[in-house]
Amino acid sequence: MLDIGNIIIDKEIDARGSFCPGPLMELIRGMKALHVGGVLAVLSSDPGSSKDIPAWIQKAGHELIGVFPEQGYTRFVARKTH
Repeated sequence: MLDIGNIIIDKEIDARGSFCPGPLMELIRGMKALHVGGVLAVLSSDPGSSKDIPAWIQKAGHELIGVFPEQGYTRFVARKTH
């Protein structure tokens, strides 16, 4: 588990270096394996993820907790809602 502020991340997937649609597919697989209420983070260095990942999270009906830019990559954090 990783703690970002007051957010406890249950699973983190490092998809840095993977290109579209790799990080999105990792997110989808991770969400399927996570328990309802669980928090998943995906690390991606692919610029396309900034649009694709939040759009999929919304479309799938999960909660986007935040998009956190880091040095050379972005951390996407979402909660599984169903």
